[in-house]
Formats: sequence, C-alpha cells, structure tokens
Amino acid sequence: MPVPLLDLRAQYAPLREEIRAAFDRVADSQVLLGGPELDAFEAEAAAYCRSAHAVGCSSGTDALVMALMALDVGPGDDVLLPSYTFFATAGSVARLGARPVFVDIDPVSFNVDLPALCAAVTPRAKAIIPVHLYGQCADMPAILSLAEERHLAVVEDAAQAIGAECGGLRAGGMGNVGCFSFYPTKNLGAFGDAGLLTTQDAALAERLRMIRNHGSRRRYYHEILGGNFRLDALQAAILRIKLRRLDAWTEARRRNAARYNRLFSEAGVVCNAAAGIPRDFESSASLILPHESPSTGKSAPRLDGDPFPGHRHVYNQYVVRVGRRDAVIAALQAAQIGHEIYYPVPLHRQECFAALNYPEGSLPAGEAAARTTLALPVYPELTAAQQEEVVAAVLRGLRS
Repeated sequence: MPVPLLDLRAQYAPLREEIRAAFDRVADSQVLLGGPELDAFEAEAAAYCRSAHAVGCSSGTDALVMALMALDVGPGDDVLLPSYTFFATAGSVARLGARPVFVDIDPVSFNVDLPALCAAVTPRAKAIIPVHLYGQCADMPAILSLAEERHLAVVEDAAQAIGAECGGLRAGGMGNVGCFSFYPTKNLGAFGDAGLLTTQDAALAERLRMIRNHGSRRRYYHEILGGNFRLDALQAAILRIKLRRLDAWTEARRRNAARYNRLFSEAGVVCNAAAGIPRDFESSASLILPHESPSTGKSAPRLDGDPFPGHRHVYNQYVVRVGRRDAVIAALQAAQIGHEIYYPVPLHRQECFAALNYPEGSLPAGEAAARTTLALPVYPELTAAQQEEVVAAVLRGLRS
C-alpha cells in the first residue's frame, strides 16, 4: 500500500469543524493581527514550553533572526552552530552580518558535538545556536555550562522540538531564548508559516515584541530597529486548537518510533553504533536506529519507547542511517513509500558559504550523516500495517 511521508489530511479531518469555526470567529471579529487570539496563544504556548514568556512571530526563520537581533548579534560577531541542520540556522546569522562558525555533530545523536563545540569557540564568539535536531534536545547542561564559562548567549533552535525535554526542562526554556517553527510539517503546524520565541527574561521578551513590530511600543515611535515579524490572529487561533492535541500526537509519534525500533531489531539488521559508526557501514546491509538519550553517543537506542529520566524525544522525524542508501531509496520508491534525505549537503559545504573555507572532509561526521541518513514516515496517524509495509520495503532494499 502507498504510504506518504506525512498525511496532513488525516490530521485535519477530525479538526475540520473546530478549525472552520475558528476561521469564522476571527473573520467576524476582524481583529486580524494581535488581539485576543494571539494573546491567548502566547500564554498557552508559554505554559506548554514551561517558559515565562512567549512571543508569536511570522516564521521559525524570523524567530532566529529576531532572537539574534535582540541579543545585538551583528558584524564582527561569530555564532557557533552545527553544520548538519536546516539552512535557516546559518542563514539567519549571515543575514545580520555575523559569521557562522560551523561545528561538527555527534555521529550518533546528530546534535552538536560537545568537544568540537568547545574547540570552536573564537575570540569573536558571541552566541551558540544548539539545534534540537529531529525532535531531540542537544546536551543543554553541557552547552549552558560552556556558555556561562565563555560569556556566550544561547539561542535554542527548537524548530523541530516543541515539547522535547532534557533534564526535565522543555526545549526553548533553557537558553536565553528559544525559537520554534510552525511550518505545516512540524509536530505543531500552522496553515502556512508561523513561529514563536520563548524566554524566561521579561526584558528580553519586551525587546522581542518591539522587534516584531518595527522596534515600536507605540505606533509611529520607534526606539530600536525591528521589522514586520507579526503572527496573524488566524494562525494563532488554529495553533491554539492544535496545541491541545499536541501531547497525544507526540505520544503517537513515540509509539510509532518504538514500533519501528522493534520491527527492525527483530529483522536482525540493526547495528548498535554506541561505540561508533562501523568503518564499512555505508556498504553494509544494516541500519542504525535513532538514538534516544540525554547524553551524546553513550548508549544504545531504547526499544520500548519509554523515556530516559527527564528526557523526551518528540520525533519530528524518524531518521535512520542506512547502508546501501540508494538501494533502499529505490525499494521505497517502488513501493510508493514516502521518504526524505535531511540534509544532503551540510551547511559548511553550501555554495553560499564557500568563502568561509571549509573544505570537504573538514567536518566528517556531518558529511557522513548527509550520505547515510534517511527519514521514514512517523506521523501520528500512521498505522501499524503501514509501518510494516515501510519496514518490508527497507529490508528489500538492504538485502537486494
């Protein structure tokens, strides 16, 4: 049976009437920017993220730009970030005239490698952007310790990780500011672009609200430079409806991930990479399951779906490493099963950053991840039968 990578229609169907009523409520009010829907969403989102303040904005990319603006990041500053992630993380830094300093990843968790991060701190470094990739928090206690020692700000890129936890704390509530995306494919998706910033700092929250509205508290009076980063009231109303279902959707994603782990393990193709990626992995008929641990590279994946104490992976994507990836992709395509490669070209090898002079092989773990990773369907409405089809196709590819 065909299996899509993501089925937004399946999510929308049971919410259709409630969302249409929200459309009508906002349309009838004609309060289309700001107003009660935005205020309510920000309060509810702040509570969900266990953060004192939340500021709605126009997209996850704009959230990153706003956060860096609020921290006065600009020309002459360096910002440390992982190379293996979505472009917006580095693009937001470069847009403000600062220099992205690319850091390699831990090969098991896909999040930033802590020794590499420590070694990458430059005299011009002003901030770190840890990315909670695929729905799992980076090692925030270690990152925050480094930031305190070196006097660096921490901007959490939590675009894929709303509800993820590390040490009992929620993504977006640990650094100076957290940035979320509500692009439709995210665990909490809007009807288009939308984003959010969270912070525990009241002064920083006020500055972010000013930046969102052209640097203004009062109309026509501009204290600082800002932009038009507002969140539409209609998007806020839709997000409020979906936020109430988010925990149930997240637990369904976690159950689906656990089922994949069990099915692949029972098939005898799983390679435990806790001790490192085998040298011949890329030609092998095996795969490596997603890592789920609050530390980086220290333990094997959990197969039962139970969280580590204080840790919660929210599986925005279920990403495996596969040997013989081209053969696996061919088998998935033949079976009409959705899949995706995130991300085929690490940021340090993107053409627009060529002047930063990161030659091929300079960040080997990220480059290897780009060659071997593959995302499989994990959305909440995915059925057990569909997952069995996905696993069967992957096994055919590995064994072909």
